[in-house]
Amino acid sequence: MRLLYINNLGGGFADYVDVTEGTTVEQFFKDKMQGSKPDDFLIRVNRQPVPREYVLKEGDRVTITPTKIEGALL
Repeated sequence: MRLLYINNLGGGFADYVDVTEGTTVEQFFKDKMQGSKPDDFLIRVNRQPVPREYVLKEGDRVTITPTKIEGALL
C-alpha cells in the first residue's frame, strides 16, 4: 500500500512510500527513524496525532516532526 511520508528532520523531505498492509505507526517509525526515540518526535497521520497502535491505511499522510531542534536555545 502507498502513503505520503513527510520527514521534517534536518532538511526535511516528502515522498510516497510503500508499506505492508497492517503496518502500525510504531512499526513505521522504527523502520524509517532507526535509532531515534519516538518521545522526541510529534507523529501525525492526516494532520492528527495518533496512538502508536494506529494501523496505517492506503493514502494516509504521515508526518514526523522533531519536538526539539539541536542547537536551539530554551
